[in-house]
Amino acid sequence: MSIILGIDIGGSTTKIVGLDSGGNAIAMRRVQAQDPITSLYGAMGSFLFTNNFQLSDVSRIALTGVGASYVEGDIYGIPTEKVEEFTAVGVGGLSLSGQDRAVVVSMGTGTAFIWAEEGGRVRHLCGSGVGGGTLAGLCSRLCGTRKYAQIVKLASGGDINNIDLTVGDITRNTHPSLPFDITAANFGNVSDDATAGDFAAGVANMVLQSIGTTAVMSCRACGCETAVLTGFMANLPQADACFALFTRLHGIRFIIPENATYATAIGAALYIKERFAR
Repeated sequence: MSIILGIDIGGSTTKIVGLDSGGNAIAMRRVQAQDPITSLYGAMGSFLFTNNFQLSDVSRIALTGVGASYVEGDIYGIPTEKVEEFTAVGVGGLSLSGQDRAVVVSMGTGTAFIWAEEGGRVRHLCGSGVGGGTLAGLCSRLCGTRKYAQIVKLASGGDINNIDLTVGDITRNTHPSLPFDITAANFGNVSDDATAGDFAAGVANMVLQSIGTTAVMSCRACGCETAVLTGFMANLPQADACFALFTRLHGIRFIIPENATYATAIGAALYIKERFAR
């Protein structure tokens, strides 16, 4: 068997994907990142053991992500290449979504906005410090937990009306681009009776809306109407409704592809596969 491993060493998690000779994903794994080197080898060991693979099954390794800078040379004697993270994000986002051009949004600890076109043409548009790290940090103080699964559970039972101020709360006048139900101010209407679930819902809403707003502006700057959302934050339960609202308001189509969490790792592996196929 000839497997190409794509490994994305991020700020808080490491994602690993195996591609077969046809470029199809055959297995995926995500582990918490304690430090770049430990998480890299831990992810590899877990991936190989869980899927009954041997080191000899791996023909090449593609590294990407912020932690890749800590790794030098080949891993276990396997040819190892580094792929620039923005390139991996763009290639992975387009591949998973089936698009030939789009703004690809990488929603990780922070958020990156990438312009990507077929053929590996990628350009970094901008970045934001608002992302999964914001969600975890604020919820650790407001809700007593920074664990993603617990935050999701709390937010799912929360009431955003106990946190956010809407347009309908402050005016009787309507406008096509400002319906009454949209947010006028995140955390602008915090109730004295707000629960941990309400706060979790408010933080999730603020983070997603911040990302959505920048994605809309990025699409308009590029003359494009499609944004592809990748990274683990794309799987927040509130994401579908939040970005559907942005589509209704701004006409931008938001795509959350299957396996969005692994887009950057997949992109790194695909980039290396295509590079060595030429």
